[in-house]
Amino acid sequence: MEPPVLDLKHVRKVYKGKVEALQGIALQVPPGSVFGLLGPNGAGKSTLVKILTTIIRATECEGEMLGQPIGHKPSLQKVGYLPEHARFPDYLTGRQVVEYSAGMAGFTVRQASSRVEALLELVGMRDWAQRKVRTYSKGMKQRVGIAQALVNDPKLLFLDEPTDGVDPEGRREIREIVKRMREEGCTVFINTHLLSELEQVADRVAILAKGALVREGDLEELTKSKEEYEIVLASPLSDELVYKLETLSAVVANGHILFKGGDPKQLQPVIDFLRHHEVVIQSIQRNRLSLEELFLEVVEQSRNEEPT
Repeated sequence: MEPPVLDLKHVRKVYKGKVEALQGIALQVPPGSVFGLLGPNGAGKSTLVKILTTIIRATECEGEMLGQPIGHKPSLQKVGYLPEHARFPDYLTGRQVVEYSAGMAGFTVRQASSRVEALLELVGMRDWAQRKVRTYSKGMKQRVGIAQALVNDPKLLFLDEPTDGVDPEGRREIREIVKRMREEGCTVFINTHLLSELEQVADRVAILAKGALVREGDLEELTKSKEEYEIVLASPLSDELVYKLETLSAVVANGHILFKGGDPKQLQPVIDFLRHHEVVIQSIQRNRLSLEELFLEVVEQSRNEEPT
């Protein structure tokens, strides 16, 4: 089994006035995955990424990135980064923005030419590459931003709120880029508060609240905690049938039957019962906690656990 791309054991940041932005964060990010860091505004998401990319200095920092201690300069050359609210000179063209990043990464003019062209094609900006940044939409700017973050062919890519302020079509395009990067073996670390977007691409998530890590794990496992089956019936049930169904641990309400748990084998007695009594089933749907519901539940729980 490959070692984690990120293996944080203790990351802490205290600002002046004893404001504790990060409270000893410990987490692991598997290679080749899309990892989502969630949290309300002010939770410490951007602070953590800026520490990992050495933009700001941690108060304490124990852990490794790409197999080396945090801050190891050769390892940083294998990292890509698109900050939140990234700004590029509006008098440059999209191609010039990526070319400049290639030059900063040590590419020669000849080396940069083919690399820049491939990246513009990847993010769908080849046809607009000669236009000035000032003419771009927010989604186009973000795509150019992702291209410049990929110029050094990173093993680890940090994206800070990549779809914030982007229209639905632009968000879909960015999701497709993220999926493609994962297919190519790049580990993508995304900071976001747009949970519905992350739910479509993330393999693993961590939730921050007031600088503390309150939940971490595989997305499927985390959202499985409140799984249930919903059976929709064609007609109401008699009181007698409702009573018998409740003895099978089913809940009946408004023509729907809810059965807690995600094991389909445990649902079979309910289905057999309905068939035996010739009850018409319109549909059976498997429901689980959405990422948004999980997030709200975890954050609210962390608030309730705070000392008064």
